Amino acid sequence: MPAEEDRGDISLSLRFHRKAAFAALGIGLGIGLAVWQADRLALRYYLATDAARAETAMRLTINALEGDLARYEVVPQLLADLDAIRHLASEPDNAQRRGQIDALMLARNTMLQSSDIYIMRADGETVAASNQGQPGTFVGQNFRYRPYFHDALQGHPARFYGVGTTSGLRGYFFSAPVRDMQGRIAAVLAVKIGVDRIEAAWRGNEYRVLVTDPEGIVFMSSVPHWLYGATLPRTAERVARTEASRRYADVALHDLPFQRAQIDGVAQVHLPAIGRASGDGAAAGGQFLIAEQVMDEAGWTVHVLLDTAGARMQARVVTITVFLLLCAGLSAVAVLVQRRARIAERLAIEARARDELERRVEERTADLARVNSHLEQEIVERRATEVELRRAQANLVQVGKLAALGQMSAALSHEINQPLAAARNYADSADVLLERGDIGRARQNIGHILSLIDRMAAIGRHLRNAGRKPNEQLAAIQLPALLEETRIIVGGRLAAVGARLEIDLPPGLPPVRAGATRLQQVLVNLITNAADAVEGTEDRRITVSASQQGERVVIRVRDRGPGVPGAIAERIFDPFFTTKPAGNGLGLGLSISYNIIRDFGGQITLRDAHPGAEFNLTLAAARPHEVAA
Repeated sequence: MPAEEDRGDISLSLRFHRKAAFAALGIGLGIGLAVWQADRLALRYYLATDAARAETAMRLTINALEGDLARYEVVPQLLADLDAIRHLASEPDNAQRRGQIDALMLARNTMLQSSDIYIMRADGETVAASNQGQPGTFVGQNFRYRPYFHDALQGHPARFYGVGTTSGLRGYFFSAPVRDMQGRIAAVLAVKIGVDRIEAAWRGNEYRVLVTDPEGIVFMSSVPHWLYGATLPRTAERVARTEASRRYADVALHDLPFQRAQIDGVAQVHLPAIGRASGDGAAAGGQFLIAEQVMDEAGWTVHVLLDTAGARMQARVVTITVFLLLCAGLSAVAVLVQRRARIAERLAIEARARDELERRVEERTADLARVNSHLEQEIVERRATEVELRRAQANLVQVGKLAALGQMSAALSHEINQPLAAARNYADSADVLLERGDIGRARQNIGHILSLIDRMAAIGRHLRNAGRKPNEQLAAIQLPALLEETRIIVGGRLAAVGARLEIDLPPGLPPVRAGATRLQQVLVNLITNAADAVEGTEDRRITVSASQQGERVVIRVRDRGPGVPGAIAERIFDPFFTTKPAGNGLGLGLSISYNIIRDFGGQITLRDAHPGAEFNLTLAAARPHEVAA
């Protein structure tokens, strides 16, 4: 009997160890599969997170580029409208005028912090430049092969980016036509801005930024070795288009092979090593996440690359953590199994009880491991989100500063155009009156011109104070006199579209509490917009009416045009938002008017008038002591 019991114990032990071996094999395979799955899911998650960061960085980069370019967009046309420039276009060979314009260009170039400003006559030869007298001056150079020259000579503002054939420096060119004193296009004025300072802002962070032209050539890059590399195959057609415009002058182009792939649902690109790696290893190549978008107006494509090494390292850390947790769990299970084996060899009943206990312990251990893994993952995610939020906030502050500078320059151009056009009408009328010998009425027109000049000076002061609280004293403004003066200012625009201005003011209407210049600025903006709305319609009446409502006065400006669609009514007062075709407006008039009325303590609203649109200005009625003053 003892021998039979020993044989039974040996057989039981063999069966147990055989089952234990199969169990160990299964556990090993399970751990391997779990580790592989954890690595794949972690890598996909971190790649998706980094891809979202790259998209955010791309949008911020595009906003910064657009804001920087917007600062200079209207500069060529403003300079081209100067009388001194127009006189030079009429007499391009006048040496004295050339010297004066060279000095003027140098002063404007220093003030604008641009690269160069120069004027070309109709045959493409440069006759004046801000770099006159300096090595590599543009004077005497011919740029008729540049696209921006041809477009401006046809009467259209133009843009172009490329490498200067004279200076060898990259830049972005803005151009505008210059009309001589007879109104003919006789020259082209160009402003070149450098791009090196933009690249400098991109360096030193984890992102790689490059900008390509429509032919796939890298024009700007945070990695110097990637400059002038072709990301697309250099076909004969692409090479011919590039050489025709001499965009890159004599710079040698090279291939920059983009090996694109879609891995784990994320767009990636592989770049081989090019040249020597810089201090941060940027030129050493590697696998990058890529976010890209076309800037239609500039003709660029912005690419933001983020090295996948960080995401892979984070995924590897998660995988190792999971593996260690599983190994710890397996070790605990192995210890429990060994203890169960020793007990099972002696007491089978007690072994079954222990099996049940160990099964429950394993379930709780697995739950604890999952909870710990989830908590660690949440901690890592929250820390990364906090860092990204702080970085995005800092970048948004810088973008806001650049956008504010662009808005100030565009606002000045928008607001001065209206009194400038009215002054031109008075000047033409004064000329006719002088020819007829009507000196009295000619002097009256000259007085109107001086008044408009004062208005433009007031607009300039207002825009200089745009960044701080205005210091203009509010006073009692009589609407009848102000509207009659406004009718004179907008008379030219109303006559051009055949519109009729109707003013309906009730008797005894109290004065409003406002600033005369800025309130007239708002009325001119609204009436001019109404004239644009009724152009080409059958009913071209524009009605300005007012009524008293308690201690407030409501001024209404109504047109009979197509009205404002409800889908865009909420955005009508946003800066740079306009429904006019490109080139017919900057989208700033209503935004400026909104801020002016708000400074007066009033409000401006839009109402659908069926047909047409009606703007309501609600202002406080002047106090008795203000009226007496």
